[in-house]
Amino acid sequence: MEQDQEALRRITNVPKKMKALQYSAPEKFAVVELDLPEIGPEDVLVKISACGVCGTDLHYHKGEFLAKWPLIPGHEATGTIARLGSSISPHSLPLNTPIVADPMQPCLTCFHCQRRKPLLCSNMTAYGGNVPGGFAEYVRYPARLVHAVGKSRDLPRLEAVLVEPAACALHGIERIREGGGVVGSRVLLFGCGPTGCLLAQLVRLNGAAHLTIASKPGPKLDIARKMRFADEFVEIPETAPHVEMNALKEANSFGFDVVIEATGSPAVLEASLDYVRKGGALVVYGVYDEAVKIAWSPFRIWENEITILASFCSQGHMPHTFRIEEWADALEAVRMGSCVKAAIVFDQVKRD
Repeated sequence: MEQDQEALRRITNVPKKMKALQYSAPEKFAVVELDLPEIGPEDVLVKISACGVCGTDLHYHKGEFLAKWPLIPGHEATGTIARLGSSISPHSLPLNTPIVADPMQPCLTCFHCQRRKPLLCSNMTAYGGNVPGGFAEYVRYPARLVHAVGKSRDLPRLEAVLVEPAACALHGIERIREGGGVVGSRVLLFGCGPTGCLLAQLVRLNGAAHLTIASKPGPKLDIARKMRFADEFVEIPETAPHVEMNALKEANSFGFDVVIEATGSPAVLEASLDYVRKGGALVVYGVYDEAVKIAWSPFRIWENEITILASFCSQGHMPHTFRIEEWADALEAVRMGSCVKAAIVFDQVKRD
């Protein structure tokens, strides 16, 4: 009987070694062979199918945020259950179950956690940040952080890397609701990357009267326009942005009810305030370098009663896929914006 139970807890053909993308220091990385992670009673071992690459990984690449060395990045992971800890029922989470993983594990005991703000946890465990993440063939996760996504036909594993970015976008909408919501509002969204496109859809589903997307030309804007994610699209060329930015301002002289900055560009964030109407809201959604400073007039924010909101963490197009050995290419594609969404994939997932 014990042998039968053990068979339900571990796949027999799991190897002893795995490939992983590992950083030894900022901008110093290599594909290495490591022992498989040991799991505890409350953990599961996940065989990674794919893991998305996002702008946050560019910051980890430079040693920012919660980066701790040696580092295995990757926080948008999807895969299947390969082993179960002794306290996890094989009936509640069977082997080979397709899952997505929540990369953030709050301590639940600190000042912020006790005030129901776990995303602001003072002792956050971040998979792919300060503990090993999804750019490896196998990852250990606490069972409470993995979520079954049904049979593979319900949500293909490659598309499942978009679940974590979608959770980020949903949190952004929740923050906007705290500032008054978008029902009946005119909304301006700067940027249409993966989370920007998801935000656009959620803004419209939540009742916005009109949505304008302003973005630099490229494949991301092409997809957003093709999928009709907004009512209006404005191309902002990088070489001469001021003409189109001024035209957008003149066409909306009273400003927008809600402006969402989702590019991560300090220059765009600084300019965003100019497009918020009196009594409106500015949502800081993009990810910026820690050293960035923005010059806004406090008087103007006060006089016009502008609400400034920030949204942090928990993105109709397939991710562009790379092998783990192609990490440098994937990172460059994300940095340059030459693909809509990038993902590192392993052998069991079909590439583009």
